[in-house]
Amino acid sequence: MAVYLKSYRDSAAFRAEKFNPVMVGASAQMKALLTCLEPGQFIPVHRPGVDMLLVVLEGEGRVVAGDQEEAAGPGTTVFVPAGETRGLRADSRLIAMHVVSPPPTEADHVEVAARLKQGTWK
Repeated sequence: MAVYLKSYRDSAAFRAEKFNPVMVGASAQMKALLTCLEPGQFIPVHRPGVDMLLVVLEGEGRVVAGDQEEAAGPGTTVFVPAGETRGLRADSRLIAMHVVSPPPTEADHVEVAARLKQGTWK
């Protein structure tokens, strides 16, 4: 089993076309990613069957968690249980630690892929 032990800034990487999930680590029970977004990029609002913990490390944006939509900045911590809506949009360059349990399946990503293709956040 690999162990991640370094500054998140050493792993952060951005893409011009869409948000960039950078793997931190994964097991059968959990998956951890750095989610790196440029201004205007987003993880579409979706409703997967996994629990999620998101901690904004840098930047500003908007987060959807269940029926709520709020501003998010450094230190914002969001927990969303499986089956509830969630999404993230960056207003500035944003880095978040994104932990899901259990790791999502391909079916959990169908809605995300479709909305990214459409270019719609909500």
